[in-house]
Amino acid sequence: MATILIIEDDDVIAEFIGAVLEKEKHTIHLAHSALEGLSTFRMWSMDLILLDLGLPDQDGIEVLKKIRETSPIPIIIISARDHENNKVEALDLGADDYITKPFGTPELLARIRTALRHASNNINAPAEIKKIINGELCIDIEHHTVTKQGKVIHLTPNEYKIIQVLGENIGKVLTHTSISQKVWGPYSNESQTLRVNMSNIRKKIEDNPVEPEYILTEIGIGYRMLEK
Repeated sequence: MATILIIEDDDVIAEFIGAVLEKEKHTIHLAHSALEGLSTFRMWSMDLILLDLGLPDQDGIEVLKKIRETSPIPIIIISARDHENNKVEALDLGADDYITKPFGTPELLARIRTALRHASNNINAPAEIKKIINGELCIDIEHHTVTKQGKVIHLTPNEYKIIQVLGENIGKVLTHTSISQKVWGPYSNESQTLRVNMSNIRKKIEDNPVEPEYILTEIGIGYRMLEK
């Protein structure tokens, strides 16, 4: 069970989320402003933060930046701002996920489970991960190969880099920019090239590329490898 900080100025929403999470046996801390949220974060040991962007004293993006200066703690944005630019900015600044209000309880709980599991895997992982196994898909980092049901999938070097980056972040949304920079370098923005490569990857790893089971498109934002 996790200790979760909810930074949300709407009392009704904050208390509702808190009640849902307490029912799941999580420990909850509530904060209704940016200042209170940062103060609570510094005082207590947390496993995850749910962060609203529309706070009364400071924009939630600034809170995200300040926390990321010192901590890799999982942060899920919960916001009424549904514009793609808001989502991309938050994710590029280090948010682990972004949920738009209104949202369903099952979706919230699923996103929290994924973020906690991803953080736990990062902590417990050996110094050098050699294989990522996700359902029938195996990404062999040591040998730079990908297999599905034991059969080798022939990928170009860039296609392999893309699938490795997604595999290392299973369940997490990665923006076009973040993937591009990890594959082509820190100053690149190869969004169109990435889309072409992704189309080719899906043709090779998906049973039905039109309805992918492994790599989901987050429209206008980027991609997420689903956990199988």
